[in-house]
Amino acid sequence: MTEIPRDHPRYESLITREKIVEGVRMGYTSLQGLVAQGRGEAFDYLIGEKTTESAAVAERAAVAHILLAGNPIISVNGNTAALVPESMVALADITGATLEVNLFHRSDARVHQITELLKSHGASRVLGGKGDKRLDLSHDRAIVDEEGIFSADVVLVPLEDGDRCQKLVEMGKTVIAIDLNPLSRTSLSATVTIVDNVTRALQNMTLFARDMKQQSRQSLLEVVGTYDNSKVISDALYAIQERLKQQSEERGIRWI
Repeated sequence: MTEIPRDHPRYESLITREKIVEGVRMGYTSLQGLVAQGRGEAFDYLIGEKTTESAAVAERAAVAHILLAGNPIISVNGNTAALVPESMVALADITGATLEVNLFHRSDARVHQITELLKSHGASRVLGGKGDKRLDLSHDRAIVDEEGIFSADVVLVPLEDGDRCQKLVEMGKTVIAIDLNPLSRTSLSATVTIVDNVTRALQNMTLFARDMKQQSRQSLLEVVGTYDNSKVISDALYAIQERLKQQSEERGIRWI
């Protein structure tokens, strides 16, 4: 990995890029993942590269859903394997969720590599290798494990594509999406939409989970019951608007 000076103004962003590039070199991230990373990075800049208040609300609701679930699954793709393997393992461990590898550009070799990567970070159980069920989709994200995503009641889908998100919702599942684009199909289809960088979101969720795991079922139900996903998306759009306005005014650019 290229050494990035810690005083570089884009340090965190550049480190994230390097992790994705390293993932491609190692074989568990696809080349197409580089494009997806760039798209997300642009939206992250628009929200100020920080967790907004509405994103934190969504992250708490997401954790409540996972803790209340009977069979919660955390879906893992190539980019999340490169960026946040330890955070996914930690969240799964604290909440009792199960990790499942699910890939658009699927091969047995990539599934195996990502499975071993997660295990090297402490995962005791990783699904995705059986692929004994199919969702009603025309690409390889349709391939899932029967005891995992297929039978899950809650699915966390970080860095998701829209059609699988829509299909999971149609199947009656609670879908938690982490997507920096608040107007994507994924964001608009999900039960809980977290408009935040996946690196921040999973760290926040892990911290929330440690605290919320001690709360009563009734308290968790109240978090879920008072959550409004439409408001979260609206707040995310407002945050982007305000960020653009602030940046324009600071540079003497007239904001219309």
